[in-house]
Amino acid sequence: MKNTTRSIAPPIGRFIDPLTDFGFKRIFGSEPNKDLLIAFLNELFKGRKVIKDLVYNQQENNGPVQHYRKAIFDLTCTGANGETFIIEIQRAEQKFFTDRAVFYTSSKLHEQGQKGNKNWDFELKEVYFIALMDFNFAGSSSKKYLHRVRLAEEETGETFYNKLGFIFLELPNFNLEEDGIKTDLERWMYVLRNMAKMEKIPVILHKKMFQKLFHIAEIANLKKEEYMLYEKALLEKWDAYAVKKTAEEKIKKAMKEGMEKGIEKGIEKGMEKGMEKGIEKGIEKGIEKGAEQKGYEVVKNLIIKFGFNDEQAANATGIPVAVVKKIRAALKKKK
Repeated sequence: MKNTTRSIAPPIGRFIDPLTDFGFKRIFGSEPNKDLLIAFLNELFKGRKVIKDLVYNQQENNGPVQHYRKAIFDLTCTGANGETFIIEIQRAEQKFFTDRAVFYTSSKLHEQGQKGNKNWDFELKEVYFIALMDFNFAGSSSKKYLHRVRLAEEETGETFYNKLGFIFLELPNFNLEEDGIKTDLERWMYVLRNMAKMEKIPVILHKKMFQKLFHIAEIANLKKEEYMLYEKALLEKWDAYAVKKTAEEKIKKAMKEGMEKGIEKGIEKGMEKGMEKGIEKGIEKGIEKGAEQKGYEVVKNLIIKFGFNDEQAANATGIPVAVVKKIRAALKKKK
């Protein structure tokens, strides 16, 4: 009889998941809430740059393949000085993730080129790529969650070009608990990692800015249409997670089966080799024993029949004198 039991979806909590397309856009992607995005970005830039205002661009950086949209969602904004900010969440690891980041930023630089016959001195506006990653870089240290990347002179580390920058946040590496949080950036990271699991607002987040964020994120404040969109976004996230886990399990199973088969083959080969070696050793021992026996008989005849002394018997047979003496002693005992 077929098992018809269906897996039960996780319960929807009090607050929306900011790592879904709907949650990300609701918190950071609307004009009335852009103060939240500005506050978040200013914490990331940490005084290196101060963002005073943003305008949301209508065109998003849609991935070249449609299925990317289930794992990647982004916003593009323009700052008060004409600089471009590409902010995205990526849930699943992508083979050429950093290549894509460079491609997107390069395309934004290229778009600034003057069209037609206008004179242009190549002056560019700043472009920044900010990625919230729900996975780890390959070989990344588990202790580091924030990576700020820029073009710098290799030997001195001095900035070579200050109009292009990348900020990568490895969310799985942020593991601070409430009592260890000190800065607003850490508060933002804590929210992104944990808000979907919270049933109340932690004391460390009782700032006006975070109070607004939680009000926007409360499920009870969603309209019916918004709730349906959120459910759809959650299902996409759960589906993506299920596909990933299934793939991981298949890889583990294949590796386990491969190891088991490898061990079996290794044992078989080892036994075959062992038997071969055993037979070889047996033959060698047999030959050695046979040679010893033959040598004993020859020395015995030389001593008894021809009266050879120890040195003469040793020289005639190539057997060490000490062995000849042992054979002579054994013959005397038999008499």
